Amino acid sequence: MCGRYAASANPDELVEELEIDLDRLAEPARSILKNPQDPPAGAPDFNMAPTKQAPVVLTRRPKGEEGADPQRQLRLLTWGLVPSWAKDARGGVRMINARAETVLEKPAYARAAAARRCLVPASGWYEWQVSPTATDAKGKPRRQPFYIHRGDEDVVALAGLYEFWRDPEAPRDDPLAWLTTFTIVTTTADPGMDRIHDRQPLVLEREDWARWLDPGLTDPDQVGELLGFAAPGRFAAHPVSRAVSSNRSNGPQLIEPVPAAELEGVVDPETGEIVGGEG
Repeated sequence: MCGRYAASANPDELVEELEIDLDRLAEPARSILKNPQDPPAGAPDFNMAPTKQAPVVLTRRPKGEEGADPQRQLRLLTWGLVPSWAKDARGGVRMINARAETVLEKPAYARAAAARRCLVPASGWYEWQVSPTATDAKGKPRRQPFYIHRGDEDVVALAGLYEFWRDPEAPRDDPLAWLTTFTIVTTTADPGMDRIHDRQPLVLEREDWARWLDPGLTDPDQVGELLGFAAPGRFAAHPVSRAVSSNRSNGPQLIEPVPAAELEGVVDPETGEIVGGEG
């Protein structure tokens, strides 16, 4: 976790739900994709994958206004953290997640954890459960994707970190020389959800959003309190189509439940019972 999530809200909904001061989604932002993003960056996306640009919330002072108060901004960032000291952007593909337990210590994340924290808005995320009984055509355990979301259907605010990286080969005056990237913080999965996967994203509650986004909050102990947040029982999960495994698949049908009759060797996260026989 977390390798895919659903970002199904439109920009206007995000601005309202997340109390955004400055919507910067329309501003040009450097991408590492070779082909145009589909759906377009900033549009609702039911299969958000690493290397795509995604709407992310962060708090910073507006450009060129040194004395201004920090503002909550909505911007397009690339999923996969590239540290400022990296020689190139290729390593970001591997750094899509950061473990809450070690994020304040690891060199790749420590600086961002101290002052460059963000929120990644989502409607839910996907996890793949390894079947204890069923195998695929190659004899390997079947992997069933699940869609996990808040039981109250509220917006999911994933805790994230972001970084700025400048392309050393780009012209000095190139406005797209800077690549802004993010990673999603993960933690131990809640009871029940751990029947799907042992990790899950760190999902923060509304009352903690401002503290997490505050660039002035640099005390490791206080940041650690937020990293240790847990509130089991908030999430619901259901199995979905294996189509989500392809990054070419998209649309609201990806989060629709799969009928029990189509399941094979799937563990019910609520009861622990196996659905669909042994395959």
